[in-house]
Amino acid sequence: MTQPLAHVKLDILSDPICPWCYIGKTHLDRALVDAPDHPFVVEWHPFQLNPDMPEGGMDRRTYLETKFGGKDNAVKVYAQIADHAREAGVEINFEAMQRTPNTINAHRLIHWAGLEAKQSAIVDSLFQAYFVDGKDIGDTKVLADLAEHVGMERAVVEKLLEGDSDIEEIRSRDAHSRKMGVNSVPTFIIANQHVVPGAQQPELWAQVIADIRSQLGEPAQSAENSEPSGSTH
Repeated sequence: MTQPLAHVKLDILSDPICPWCYIGKTHLDRALVDAPDHPFVVEWHPFQLNPDMPEGGMDRRTYLETKFGGKDNAVKVYAQIADHAREAGVEINFEAMQRTPNTINAHRLIHWAGLEAKQSAIVDSLFQAYFVDGKDIGDTKVLADLAEHVGMERAVVEKLLEGDSDIEEIRSRDAHSRKMGVNSVPTFIIANQHVVPGAQQPELWAQVIADIRSQLGEPAQSAENSEPSGSTH
């Protein structure tokens, strides 16, 4: 039986309203399923695409047209995203997405989930809620529902969301990433040394795992490299 590799930290900077982050996690998950003895210990980190977003969020169409300089440009950008999502087998229900939320509370929830070893589950739930179900993940009730769904204590999460616990920590971690040069997500950092930007294909991750195996003196299986996909704010 194959022994698991030594642990290698994989830090992921992401925002739960970033479609490239959703696509990128899907690609990574497929690679990890194909390599059950992979070395990665994954931790998710906050990066708000819209740190100045009003607390209650805003109408998504207004947001996109303002951000991309009009309806035509917004349609063009998201048509490209839709094409990549289809190629990745990722479902995005654009019609259901009515609001662009402020994600500070979603990032707090991801942080708290990490304390209970439930980060990946809550990240998956946030992507599902926003991109497929069209829910407002800035709404504290929605966040409490998601927390309960992954096995977190709903009453505790509700109480935390009512206050300002960890808001400054989230903002500080976000600011630190920007200071270090991160300006788009997803951004993956391997072993605190190697930065991999964009929604990489599963083949890229297979190659990374093969390279780590090789460095540890284990047989490396060949994998085809792939070009990174861009990030969209």
